[in-house]
Amino acid sequence: MPIVKAADGVELHYDLHDYTDPWKRGPVLILQHGFGRSSRFWYNMVPYIARHYPVVCPNLRGLGPSPADFDIDKAITVDNYIGDLVAIIESLGRGPVHYAGESLGGILGFALAAEHPELVRTLSVFAAPLVISAWTQKTFAFEHPTWQDALGSMGAEGWARAVNTATRFPPDTDPDLLEWFAREMGKSRVEVMIAMSRLASKVDATPSLSRIKAPVLGLYPSGGAIVSGDQEETLRARIADLTVVHLPTRYHMVHTLFPATCAEYVLSFMALHDGRVVRET
Repeated sequence: MPIVKAADGVELHYDLHDYTDPWKRGPVLILQHGFGRSSRFWYNMVPYIARHYPVVCPNLRGLGPSPADFDIDKAITVDNYIGDLVAIIESLGRGPVHYAGESLGGILGFALAAEHPELVRTLSVFAAPLVISAWTQKTFAFEHPTWQDALGSMGAEGWARAVNTATRFPPDTDPDLLEWFAREMGKSRVEVMIAMSRLASKVDATPSLSRIKAPVLGLYPSGGAIVSGDQEETLRARIADLTVVHLPTRYHMVHTLFPATCAEYVLSFMALHDGRVVRET
């Protein structure tokens, strides 16, 4: 597992999946996980994409194998997250890259594309809100005073298990998937998740949108409350080159529920802007 040092010395781990022809050197896709998760959560999309594009799956600082040997309360910031992504992209020597992020990873993608347009070829987001609404934060609190209190009391796995059935997955979801998802997310350090939740409670991607030059693909649920219709209207009004696709669910984890469909959309989007063919006969 490759390791990159961030500007402040924090170690960043990422997974690299590359099944492209070894004599070709095309652009890279960054797949960025969201809140409290890790690179492991891309297991179901990587096989569809990595034959055509090298796929890099970073672990945000303090999550997965990326250690939390830093001041968690001070070092988890949007600026640091963007700096971490820049450090990884520059270490690859393959920029500009395609970027795809889910939920909070998509919010970071908006900021990255706005602040570093020279590094982003295309931007794809899965169910990425512009802000974490008051309704969402109340839901995530699960009758505790705050989202942070809920995490501290329930722990990473307990909180993940509760939110799985609240907003992430429909009632008929395979119970084994729900259990795996909760257990895997339970490996995350709850103190890191608490710091991330404080950041997520305040983040607003709206100011970044009008500065995004890269083509943007948004894959969103067809309903639900985490990404409201008003937020989608803002995306359409402020992003110059935007394609929005609605998937047939009101639940949040569209990339987990429809991995092949999401991979096909992202592959086609990247290939269109690269002038490449990604289908094999």
